[in-house]
Amino acid sequence: MNERPDPFSPETLKADPFLHLAGRLVPGGHVLPVRVYYEDTDFSGIVYHANYLKFMERARSDHLRLIGVVQGELFGEALAEAPGFAFVVRSMELQFVRPARIDDVLEVHTSPVEVAGASITLAQKVKRGDELLVEGKVKVAFVAQGRARRIPDALRAAMKLALEQAPQL
Repeated sequence: MNERPDPFSPETLKADPFLHLAGRLVPGGHVLPVRVYYEDTDFSGIVYHANYLKFMERARSDHLRLIGVVQGELFGEALAEAPGFAFVVRSMELQFVRPARIDDVLEVHTSPVEVAGASITLAQKVKRGDELLVEGKVKVAFVAQGRARRIPDALRAAMKLALEQAPQL
């Protein structure tokens, strides 16, 4: 079985000295800390619902970064395999359980659920300590020229490895 690259090796840190900002890998997936700023809130000081989507998108991107998927290289490979490609959110289910407020420190937990031919499904939770605030499931599809296409091999291999090595959160 392939081993996941060490995101904090000297070689990796030389290439990206700010990698520590990408959260951390944990059994079951990835955790990204997020502080709630004024700009994240509505007029009442509660996180505006759409901003949870931003937090979750950042977590998905940083999860990829820490499992060794360099997005710039992935885009180059994808362009060669499928000109005119895009990653699109195919579906998303969200349950808002409790609100977050300004200055809260949240954790966005991301866990792979399924790697299929043209899509990846991830479970995500936004928590404040042990308290669940938002829970969701997102399916991301790979498309080119308006049609679903097989996920590029580098991303498929990294996500399958993450899925095999980590039980669900």
